[in-house]
Amino acid sequence: MQSSKFHLLFHFRYWLLWTSIGKLGQIQLAGLCVNAQKDMESKNSAKMYRIPRGKGPYSVGCTDLMTGHTTQGSFFRLYYPSQNGTTSEDTKWIPRKEYYRGICDFLNMYRLLGEKFLQYYVGSVTCPAKWNAAFKSGEKYPLIIFSHGLGAFRTIYSAICIEMASQGFIVVAVEHRDKSSSATYYYKESPVSEAREEAAAGLEEEWIYYRRLKQGEQEFPLRHQQVQQRREECIKALDLILDINSGKHVENVLPSNFDWTLLKGSIDNNKIAMMGHSFGAATAIETLSKETRFKCGIALDAWMLPLDDEVYPRVHQPLLFINSEKFQWATNVLKMKKLDSSDTERKMITIKGSVHQSFPDFTFLAGTFVGKIFKLQGDIDPNIAIDISNKASLAFLQKHLGLEKDFNQWDTLVDGEGNNVIRGTNINLPSTQPESLE
Repeated sequence: MQSSKFHLLFHFRYWLLWTSIGKLGQIQLAGLCVNAQKDMESKNSAKMYRIPRGKGPYSVGCTDLMTGHTTQGSFFRLYYPSQNGTTSEDTKWIPRKEYYRGICDFLNMYRLLGEKFLQYYVGSVTCPAKWNAAFKSGEKYPLIIFSHGLGAFRTIYSAICIEMASQGFIVVAVEHRDKSSSATYYYKESPVSEAREEAAAGLEEEWIYYRRLKQGEQEFPLRHQQVQQRREECIKALDLILDINSGKHVENVLPSNFDWTLLKGSIDNNKIAMMGHSFGAATAIETLSKETRFKCGIALDAWMLPLDDEVYPRVHQPLLFINSEKFQWATNVLKMKKLDSSDTERKMITIKGSVHQSFPDFTFLAGTFVGKIFKLQGDIDPNIAIDISNKASLAFLQKHLGLEKDFNQWDTLVDGEGNNVIRGTNINLPSTQPESLE
């Protein structure tokens, strides 16, 4: 089944196992004695590796917003251009221990063992965005709604979101509550009306964990239902952030001192894009088919199974597919090609040497040796791979959002020109199929 190929964290458990074995010193692998103390992986921890900083001219801030304490509300992480010097606190990458438990469930690991491993190796990892930094008002920013992949959650694509924010975008990274996240939560009415430190009086947390396929269950019906819920969550997040932009007061269920009023009048309502990875890329396409306020979309290594045939003719916006070299297969790419259009620009590029995990943050938290062994990294340096993806995205966004930036310097990447890119796909397709998504 092709779905097994796209699991966001599938190989992460093996990384944990490898790094824990590395603590023992000598590792026997393929007949070679490797001294763990001399290998980069012998440092035992993702603490030695870093999620890259944004390369743009803006400082980046980060905060969370949950409105409406039930599952009908919205929950997202916001990345944004920030004022300098308003805080020195970096943002914790995985904010709660329950997310470790969710990852363990997703990977089919014992919670007790997996949670300890995760807390040890990535528990202190931060992403290079300042927590609750004051928003930099006084400009009109374009907006991106970002949808995460299967088994992920709102924080796992911080390298992409931070780069976009550093280049002058406001980015809303939605956390989906369709049971495709490894974990997420909301608040429910408490039978005992007692205030808790992390919640409003009378409310208590309720966690939602990843829902596995049942034995004999067909995958499409579940994933199709989930992608429709994801679509509505993205549209709801768009409505919410535009309400904030118009000056409407919103109540954050989460404890926060972030001043949301500074966002008033800071979003350009005519410059809105949809973006996502894997299942999130399918979500982006599904959302474009329903919501015309999105002017264009970017699909990162899209997993097309959740989409039905009715979606394709309803997508009228420009769309860029950025694929990895090692993940895609013919049936999946042929579904992408159903979106070909003579009226609207549709582009496809493939990053040489990249894998499906070249897009989420885990690719930066494993050293080269372990990253390649367990497919968290491909043959290309992860920083180069994400740089290509980000630059191609920025060039495409400039063209289709009408931005007055210098992102057009990377137009050649969108056309598949460069040392590490392929125009279109590396997958051999039936000769009767059109090759126009290039």
